[in-house]
Amino acid sequence: MLLNQLQKTKNFIRKKIKTNPKIALILGSGLGNIQNQLKNSISIPYNKIPYFKQSTVKGHNGQLIFGKLNSVDVMVMSGRFHYYEGYTMQDITYPVRLMKLLGIEKLIITCAVGAINKKYNLGDIVVIKDHINFMGNNPLIGKHYDEFGDRFPDMTNIYDDNAINKILKIAKSKKIKVHKGVYFAVSGPSYETPAEINAYGKLGGDVVGMSLVPEAIVANQMGIKVSALTYASNKASGLSKKSLTHEEVLQAGKKAAVSMEKIITSFVKEL
Repeated sequence: MLLNQLQKTKNFIRKKIKTNPKIALILGSGLGNIQNQLKNSISIPYNKIPYFKQSTVKGHNGQLIFGKLNSVDVMVMSGRFHYYEGYTMQDITYPVRLMKLLGIEKLIITCAVGAINKKYNLGDIVVIKDHINFMGNNPLIGKHYDEFGDRFPDMTNIYDDNAINKILKIAKSKKIKVHKGVYFAVSGPSYETPAEINAYGKLGGDVVGMSLVPEAIVANQMGIKVSALTYASNKASGLSKKSLTHEEVLQAGKKAAVSMEKIITSFVKEL
C-alpha cells in the first residue's frame, strides 16, 4: 500500500514539474526565507499533494518548491512534519521516501536546536556530525520493503564527512563561525528540564531538537547522502535565565538565516 501511495504522489508531482533535481532541502523553523532565493520556482501546497500530511507549526509554510538555487535545480520542503504533531514516524518521513523516487541523491536538512554545549551561543551554526536517537521510536519499525534499502541499515556514517568538510571550508571563506556537533533527538513538544539537559550533555549531545533524525535515518536507508545544518535558537533549559519559547526560536532563525543562506547557496553549487 505504501509503495502504491508513493507512486501516485510521484506521478502527481511529475505532472507539475519540468526539472529533475538531484538535491533536496528541508527547511526548519524560521528558515523559510531561503525559498525566496529560488528562481523559476513552482510551489505545490501540501494540502494539494496526495497522501501528504499538513504542517501545523508556526514558521513552517507547508509547500514543496522546485526551482533553481544558485543555478542548481533543487527540491525544497518548506516546512516539515513532526512526531509531536501526532503523526507517525512513517508519516513524517514520507516526503523523504518520495525524494528518492523523484531522483534525489543528496539531502540538506536544516532545523533549529537548543544548545547543550556551553561553548555554543545564540544564533551559532552547528553542522551535525552524528546523532543520538532518544525519541523512543524509529521510522524503520513496521513493514519492510526491499525497495527502500536494507532492513538493518548501517548507521556508521549517516552524515557525509566530505560534505561536512565542504561546509566548514565554505563557512571559513565567508568568515562564518560553524561548530561540529552531535544532535540529541527527543520527541517534544515540551522543552527539556534542566536535569534532562544535564543528562543529555553527559551522554554526548551538543545540541537538542525534535526533528532531523527520522528524516536522516530514512534518507540513509534509501542511499541518499545527508548533510545537516542547524542553528542554536536558544540555550537549552538550565543554561540560561530566560524562559524558553517558540517565538524566541523564530527570532533567532531570522538572525541565523542570513548566514545559513550564504552557506547553503554555495554548498549546493559544490554538491
